[in-house]
Amino acid sequence: MRFGFSETCLDHDPGSRHPESPDRLRAVKRGLQKRHGVTYEGAAPAEEADVTAVHDDGYVEEIREFCERGGGNWDPDTAASEATWPAALASAGLAMDAVRAALNGADGRDTPFSLGRPPGHHAVADDAMGFCFVNNAAVAAQHALDEHGLDRVAIFDWDVHHGNGTQDIFYDRGDVFYASIHEESLYPGTGAVEETGEGDGEGTTLNLPLPAGAGDADYTAAVDELVAPAIEAFDPELFLVSAGFDAHRHDPISRFHVSTEGYAMLADRVRAVSDATDAPLAFVLEGGYSLDTLAEGVGVVHETFDGREPVELDDDEDDVSTSVRSVLDELRDTHQAFGSK
Repeated sequence: MRFGFSETCLDHDPGSRHPESPDRLRAVKRGLQKRHGVTYEGAAPAEEADVTAVHDDGYVEEIREFCERGGGNWDPDTAASEATWPAALASAGLAMDAVRAALNGADGRDTPFSLGRPPGHHAVADDAMGFCFVNNAAVAAQHALDEHGLDRVAIFDWDVHHGNGTQDIFYDRGDVFYASIHEESLYPGTGAVEETGEGDGEGTTLNLPLPAGAGDADYTAAVDELVAPAIEAFDPELFLVSAGFDAHRHDPISRFHVSTEGYAMLADRVRAVSDATDAPLAFVLEGGYSLDTLAEGVGVVHETFDGREPVELDDDEDDVSTSVRSVLDELRDTHQAFGSK
């Protein structure tokens, strides 16, 4: 894969005990050293105009000045330093560059994956939260719409937490489809089945809140039966994946049971959706707080695009849990246009 990386993203340091540490990117890069076909590309940081395309001007000014004064605790979870704002612009710039690469034909083994931090999917239009300051995926999607003349962008968020910021930014718009699989009742507590968009955006939000304990069979069924048909029906001109790796069974801040191989299966499925819609594909890093499993997850996604076939579930592992099946059935009723593949 073509990985976007900037040393500036390592400078954001929310504190030695904070789970969203610079060591996350260092671990990913160490893990990728063992794999064939990895390339890294730098990118120019986002301009403030790119950020204010999806965030309120007043918020952008406030968070920039907060960092310039030395930072501190923005909220109980979200800490900043003087280096945070340049890192946030660098992270958003990497996401934008991944979009440009995808739209310019980078695919297959060259599929772009933005390794930026701080992550972004919790950042709403007028606030930072959940370790996030600038919504990288939203900035990248808006860049595609504004600068590349696209009409429709789809974002699939497989992070264990609901991407409330991405949803909110595009909730009343019909040009961005947002789908999220996440752990029910986990931070930030949003992403209910009934949240489907409003106004011009009615029907362009698909939330799949799954109960604690959901694993590979549950995730893949959710994609096969609902996410993939919905995105294919939307027929996007660009497909972004907000790729968090904190649904892993060994991640310290979630209760999902996705395996490393499960991420290979997810990567294979999003590639199939990209192929079915002829939509260029790009990945944007979100969460993942076990250094080992984060590195393994990014690594297995890379290997999937480098030609490795995912090991699909055995028959005795392929059963969707009763609780997840009830959620999928409810979603099918809520979004009546989406049927089982």
